[in-house]
Amino acid sequence: MNNFILLVACLVAGMLLRKTGRLPANAHAALNGVIIHVSLPALTLAYVHELRLGTALLYPVAMAWIMFGIGFVFFRAVGKLSRWPVATVGALILTGSLANTSFVGLPMIETFYGPQDLALGILIDQMGTYLVLSTLGILVAAMYSHGTLVTPRAVAKKVLTFAPFLAFVAALLLIPVKYPAWFSTLLQRLGATLVPLALISVGYQIQWSQIKGKLRELMLGLGFKLIIAPALIGLLFVGLLGARGETIQVTIFEAAMAPQIGAAIVAVDHDLDPPLVTLMVGIGIPLSFLTLPLWWHLLKTFAS
Repeated sequence: MNNFILLVACLVAGMLLRKTGRLPANAHAALNGVIIHVSLPALTLAYVHELRLGTALLYPVAMAWIMFGIGFVFFRAVGKLSRWPVATVGALILTGSLANTSFVGLPMIETFYGPQDLALGILIDQMGTYLVLSTLGILVAAMYSHGTLVTPRAVAKKVLTFAPFLAFVAALLLIPVKYPAWFSTLLQRLGATLVPLALISVGYQIQWSQIKGKLRELMLGLGFKLIIAPALIGLLFVGLLGARGETIQVTIFEAAMAPQIGAAIVAVDHDLDPPLVTLMVGIGIPLSFLTLPLWWHLLKTFAS
């Protein structure tokens, strides 16, 4: 409940700050810069360093990679048929194919499945969703930014200089090294700034008047993220591969989460249709509070 209160409070705070004009019009750019270069790397160094991998968890880790691949093909095809701008297609790929498996996902897992499955949620977030964002996500952002496709060299440069990606590589290399207590505390404190700053940034950028002009793209993006994508993951894992049990239920449940805030920040940072991106997150998160209980019921029925 505390996480939900924080979520709503920060979104509202961002909207109020914009309405009152107490911050510069481009204040969100500064917030996003802090998130990408401080908050996200700190979070990565803190949690990836603690991961211990095993073959038993391939389904949860694979989910985010598969869903991103499906979303990439889906939105690219729809964008071509609809003749959408390249930036709009890139925005939908990022926000429609990556789930909020941490801030929304973890409290939802605890609520519906219990605290014993939180470790699974963290694994899905760090080795799945977050790693996809740090690699394929930044690759897509670089490819679709500024309305043109860039050269492979420019894409490689974007990926290799993306601060969270560098932090991820460093965290993997440092797994054998025990962090000093002060350093772990520092990383956790810095990483804790991610959620409030990101939600304030999203709230600051939401302009409800733009829904009308983005309604078709918004409905398609949220329809894919909250319904179609998790249904396809369920069909693959349960229907075709015959996987069952609570681990699979939690995995598909995480796939059904709202759009990932980190993906939205990266999309806005690369100027990928910022109005659509903020609407995807700002509307997708509260809407997911209605769709997730339905997914929990379906998974208990068909994937147990």
